[in-house]
Amino acid sequence: MKARILTRTILLVSFVSLFTDVASEMLYPVMPVYLRSIGFSVLLIGILEGIAEAVAGLSKGYFGQSSDSLRKRVPFVRAGYSLSALSKPMMAVLTWPWWIFLARTMDRLGKGIRTGARDAILSDETTPEHKGKVFGFHRSMDTVGAAIGPVLALVYLWFYPGEYKMLFLLAFFPGLIAIGLTFFLKEKKAEVKTSVARPGLLSYLKYWNRSAVSYRYLVAGMLLFTLFNSSDAFLLLAIKEKHVSDSGMISMYIFYNLVYALASYPLGILADRIGLKTMLICGLFLFAGVYLSFGFAASVTGFLFLFFFYGVYAASTEGVSKALISNIAAKPDTATAIGFYTSFASVFSLLSSSLAGVLWYTLGMKMMFMISGAGVLLVGVYFLFIRKKLG
Repeated sequence: MKARILTRTILLVSFVSLFTDVASEMLYPVMPVYLRSIGFSVLLIGILEGIAEAVAGLSKGYFGQSSDSLRKRVPFVRAGYSLSALSKPMMAVLTWPWWIFLARTMDRLGKGIRTGARDAILSDETTPEHKGKVFGFHRSMDTVGAAIGPVLALVYLWFYPGEYKMLFLLAFFPGLIAIGLTFFLKEKKAEVKTSVARPGLLSYLKYWNRSAVSYRYLVAGMLLFTLFNSSDAFLLLAIKEKHVSDSGMISMYIFYNLVYALASYPLGILADRIGLKTMLICGLFLFAGVYLSFGFAASVTGFLFLFFFYGVYAASTEGVSKALISNIAAKPDTATAIGFYTSFASVFSLLSSSLAGVLWYTLGMKMMFMISGAGVLLVGVYFLFIRKKLG
């Protein structure tokens, strides 16, 4: 009898991610506006996001290694999703700057706690030949939530314009459903260690020295890509530069997430057939094409065309990169390997957005997109040269 590819555990983890993203993406489009409305300056918002992402980056590596060390997954997943859910209403209860910093940092810490353990669960539930499907399905469900969230926000703000605090309170409920679903997850039996050494905060950095050479080639390339892959906020800002309305801008963001969600699982299936490395390289060249074209788009139709292919790029790389890492890493080190990569990816994302901001300010929007696109084109060529070294 043929074994199920999408097991009960994979479905549970995917639905947990879906409901969490509904909550998060309900707030994503209005977060900067809300922070400005309670007195945050642009500088303070930047500091807030910088600290929050730094916490997320450090914690992903540390808690990924802790999950491997303890040989436990579910407690990290449950704690991580719980912290993120609880942070949402906290931002509406009080508006003191230190309280907002605490709530936002708590949200990012939750992501850091759960990421490595969650991806390790997905990896442990399947075999190398089905990793593309499994990670693709998870990304698909995650992104469905990312599409539903802004739609709910749009509907709410249509009836209650400017009532941001209530939106933060409402976002707690899909987060609560996600927490509830984690209690149906069961820990896989693992060989019990006689003693468990508690890892240091930065001890996961040592993983680089003992990792496989193929892992180093892959992560080096993916981090270089991250350096050219700035925040999606710049894409939305580019749309605003062309005088598209707020509702039009949010609608395009929803469209992108729908394409991403619908394409992730089919492209995961295709990746298993043609090879994860081939799919990743195709995705990188697609990203380069979108970015090289974005500064020249001048109509709603043009932006929709580019956002369609941007969604296809995301679907062909996000899950695939983690599937590749989980195939390369030894099974006992899966969460550490993913945690190491995602930790540094958070740092490189900060650098990328900062560099993109400087390029936009000094050279203009078109040059920023062209430099980013050209950079990723070179990353794609790098992967073409080292693909055989990835195993």
